[in-house]
Amino acid sequence: MVPASRDALCRFRAAGGEVVIATGRMELSARPFYDELGLDGAAILYNGARTVDLGTGAVLRSRHLPPGAWRTLLEMFGDLPEGVYPVAFCGGEALAVHDVPQLRDYARRDGIDLRDPGDWSALPPGGITKCMLIGDPLPDLAIPGTVTVRSEATYLEVLPEGATKGTALRALAAAHGVPLEQIAAVGDNPNDIDMIALAGLGVAVGDGHPDVRAAADVVVGACADGAVADVVNLALSR
Repeated sequence: MVPASRDALCRFRAAGGEVVIATGRMELSARPFYDELGLDGAAILYNGARTVDLGTGAVLRSRHLPPGAWRTLLEMFGDLPEGVYPVAFCGGEALAVHDVPQLRDYARRDGIDLRDPGDWSALPPGGITKCMLIGDPLPDLAIPGTVTVRSEATYLEVLPEGATKGTALRALAAAHGVPLEQIAAVGDNPNDIDMIALAGLGVAVGDGHPDVRAAADVVVGACADGAVADVVNLALSR
C-alpha cells in the first residue's frame, strides 16, 4: 500500500466517502488491505464472482461456474500447454495439484496457501467460484456459461458468466442506493475495464494496461507514485 494513497483514502472516508476494494483476490488475500485501511463494509472479490462484508463475513452476492463448465475445464487440464497450471477456488480455499515455481510465486504474492485437493473430480461441480490458469503461453478459451479475463500477463481467469467487477459494482451500488455517476473507479489491468467504464469517473493508472488507459475518462500517475491519491483529489474536487 503506497502511503500517499492510503492517506488519501483515509481523507476521502473522513469526508464522507465510501471505499470498496474490487479485486481478483480471495477473502484471505484481500483482508490485509481491508485492515490497513480500516474498512468496515463490502469488498468485491474473485473479480466480481463474490461480494463479501469482510467485517461480518456475510456473503452479499455469489456466483459459481456452471457444473458443465467445470467438467469442460477438467477435461482440458490434461492438455494445457507446458508451463501452464490450473488453480481452482472452492469454499474459500485455493486449490492446486502442481508444486511449481509459477504457483509458489502466485501464492507468495497473494499471501495464501495452495491446498492439494488430491483429485480435481472430488470437488463439488456446482461449488467452484472461479478457475485460474497461470503461466505462459495462456490458451484461448470459450466455454459456455463463463467469461474469461486476464488479470495479469500470465493469469487467465475463468469466471461465471455475469461475474465481473462491473456487474458486482452495479449490484452493490443498487443495493446501497448509490447512483453510478457518484462512483469513481480506478484500475490497471483488463479485468478492470468494465468497472471503470461503468463508473461516473473511470480512471486508469499511468502504468496500467494500454486497453485500460484507452477506456478510462482520466489517466493519472503510476501506482507507485500514488495514483489512488490522484483519484481522491479528482473526486473531492467535483
